[in-house]
Amino acid sequence: MSGNPISRRTFLTLSGAIAAGSALPAVARIKAKHLPVGLELYSVRDELAKDLMGTVRSVARLGYEVVEFYSPYYQWTTDYAKDVRKLMDDLNIKCLSTHNPRQALDGDGLKKAVELNQIIGSKTIVVASPGKTDSQDDWKKIADALTKASEELKPMNMRVGYHNHQLEFMEKDGFRPMPFLAANTPKDVTLQFDVGTCMEAGFDPLAWIKANPGRIRSLHLKDWGSGNGPDRGYRVLFGEGSTPWNALLDLAESKGGAEYYLIEQEGSRFPSIETAEKCLANFRKVRPKA
Repeated sequence: MSGNPISRRTFLTLSGAIAAGSALPAVARIKAKHLPVGLELYSVRDELAKDLMGTVRSVARLGYEVVEFYSPYYQWTTDYAKDVRKLMDDLNIKCLSTHNPRQALDGDGLKKAVELNQIIGSKTIVVASPGKTDSQDDWKKIADALTKASEELKPMNMRVGYHNHQLEFMEKDGFRPMPFLAANTPKDVTLQFDVGTCMEAGFDPLAWIKANPGRIRSLHLKDWGSGNGPDRGYRVLFGEGSTPWNALLDLAESKGGAEYYLIEQEGSRFPSIETAEKCLANFRKVRPKA
């Protein structure tokens, strides 16, 4: 599969879309679906480290429908996971996927991930850290492990997924990891799309969704703002950056197979909970509830 880096002309077009409110002509828009919108809890990692239960309550009060726990969850006991599940049930909030280290892909590591995910109700075990990847052969091993895990999870009505960072969209010596992983794993392996890192890497996010229909089942709605300054890069709030959100979300829903969204924030000029609140408010302006 060939890569789709953004040309300068395309990048300027995409950047201009957000400056104009990310609006497309009415004839070009599809009717937005109501997909659950959640928060990747790395966004509030400072609060989570102090009080996980209280932080989940705060996130639910903001109006988020879903949470995604990241790798520290992997150290939970089953009893603690049951306590977390009870809290989520009481709050009417769900966990649909988790972020996992490479060790969760096979053997006892996969068994542990399955046990914890089943307790908290998650159906997708997403690998967010590939481990050693110095060569194309290392990426082949990751693809093989994803394929094997997918086969093992299928009878449990669960999926495995892979979450990209900048690395997977960067080309080195004619090789780009993310298209390679997509081409060498079965279609039931979810390609969890971190939009911001794709944007920073200069890869066309719309082309990526078009190239992988039905596999972009969840998206991390991390914005990225071109330009210099303390509040650019990943510190922009959702909707304040260079991402053409209307076009991207339309495509994610009509072609990508999106099932839910996860807002993610690396940090901003506001405290983390306030940042999560503002990002959700901005999302609702782009995607009002259907």
